[in-house]
Order: sequence, then C-alpha cells, then structure tokens
Amino acid sequence: MTQKSDQRETAPRSMWSTALVSAFGGPFGGFLWIGAGRLAVISLVVISAVVFALTYIGFPVVSGVDLTWLTNLSSIAPKILGAAFVLPFARRFKPDKWYAHGLWVLVLVFLSYPAALAIRTFLFQPFSIPSTSMVPTLQQGDYLLVSKMAYGYSRYSVPFGLLPIEGRISGAEPKRGDVVVFKFPPDPSVDYIKRIVGLPGEKIQIVDGVLHINDVAVGLEDAGTFSYEGNPAKLQRETLPGGVTHYVLDLTENSIGDNTRVFEVPEGHYFVLGDNRDNASDSRFTVGFVPYENLVGKAVRLFWNSKGNDYSPRQMVNGSAGG
Repeated sequence: MTQKSDQRETAPRSMWSTALVSAFGGPFGGFLWIGAGRLAVISLVVISAVVFALTYIGFPVVSGVDLTWLTNLSSIAPKILGAAFVLPFARRFKPDKWYAHGLWVLVLVFLSYPAALAIRTFLFQPFSIPSTSMVPTLQQGDYLLVSKMAYGYSRYSVPFGLLPIEGRISGAEPKRGDVVVFKFPPDPSVDYIKRIVGLPGEKIQIVDGVLHINDVAVGLEDAGTFSYEGNPAKLQRETLPGGVTHYVLDLTENSIGDNTRVFEVPEGHYFVLGDNRDNASDSRFTVGFVPYENLVGKAVRLFWNSKGNDYSPRQMVNGSAGG
C-alpha cells in the first residue's frame, strides 16, 4: 500500500488537473503543481517583466480595426494562455517537491497576488476611456496608466475601503493643467477623468468660450481642425498660467457651457474641465468642485487603444502640446 501511494505521488500530473490549476493559478501555479519550481519562478519574473515593458512601450494597434471585443476576453484569455504555457511540461516533471501539493500551491499563488495589488494600489493603476469628454487629448478606447503616488493616498486609493482615513497621506498638491482621475463627488463609486484648471481660492469663469482665471483670460488660439465623429471640429491651443499648453475642441458656437457664472473654488477643492469643451460633464455642471481627497491619481501614459486609433503622438498624457 505504501509503495502504491508513493507511485501515485511521483507520477506526473494529469493534463486535466494541470490545465485547471494553470488556468486559475497562472503559469506560476501550474508549474508549482507539476513540481517545476524553478520554471514557476522564471515564469513569474519573465511574464511580469514582459507585461511591464509592453505597458510602458505600448501595445500595438491595428489601424482602423476596432478590437474592443478583445477586452471582453480579458478574463478568459489569460486562463487559456496559462494552461497552454504549462501543459507541454506536465509529463516532464514529477510532483515530489513539498510545494507541489494542493495546499502549498494555493498558499504560494495567493502570496504572489499582494505584489500585484501593491503596484496597483500604491504605484500605477490602469484605466480605460469610455467617453469623448477629453478629446483630443484622450480618445475613446484609450488605455492609460495613472500614477497613484503623484498626490499621495486617500481612502479612495485602496480598493474595498481598506484605507479608512480622512484627507490624504504623503500628499502632494496637483498642478494646474494636470489630467487627473478622481471619484465623482456625487457618487464616489464612479471614476472620472478631467483636467485641473482652477486651484483653491481662485475665481473661474467661461466667457464666450474662453477660460478666465481670476478675471484674466487664458491664451487661446486656433490650431486648425480635428476630425470628430466624421466631421471637422475647430481645434484650439489653450495656454494655462504656468505655461502648460494643450488642445481643446470647440464643437458649437454659443453652447451651454460657453458662458458661465463665476465659480469661486473653495479651499481643498479643484475646478476641472474636459478638453472637449462642448461635450463634457465637468465642474461647470454635475461634477462641481472636486475635493482633494477624491483624487485617485495623475494620468501619465497611454499604452493601447482598442479602436485602432494611433496613440503614439499622445502617449505622454501630461506633456504640453506641440507648437
């Protein structure tokens, strides 16, 4: 009986069990399951490095081809790839190592997740752009990285409310012109992304489509046209106090947001606008003033566009527009 038990323990794992563990535990868990500890560590390091490198460099797009459907497979594809990566090795190893048993595989896989969660919580978090409110800076289908450390951390920085604090810790003040992700003040379960144009204590007003800060108009000049939903739209270059320049769209003359009342920004709050000035829900309307603690992070870099739009000229989100 002991001999048969030993034979079962040292026999290679079945293809079905290997596929199942690899699908839900990734290549790291799959290699642990079959007894290939070295390959488990190598796969974890290599896959992490490749993902980081591709995210920084940017994933390729197929010009004009809408690949939004791929995002619907984002939860299935890694499972298939994980199984496909490990299965060729399943019969080459014997699960005779201490870590190749079910409980240890589960524990080690579980322990590998905090590193990914820490990166997402404290360093960088990916977001996608579903609307056109930040065109031309950000377009529908864009995927971008947001720096979580740019402004420190608040209760909105950590998922599931695991950081129950008031205000921010290790906080840094955002600068005028920063493109930021924040929690929608009326409903903090919703993420918004807009550009900060007004700082605490300032007076903000839009007059004839021109942004005024403390009764002084910012620089605004025509910069040609931009193709928006198949039609040409007026493209303008806006220069904020401090020198940050960026492009904005003017879709309609005398739109509802082209002339506003004076907004006095309270302390600890910010005034935000969408770069698509005639098609943005921002501080002129339902968003209102954005509390400092609602800031999630600063948009820093695009890494893909699911709709086949070239994003390379726009990859650095918070850089100034070219001349």
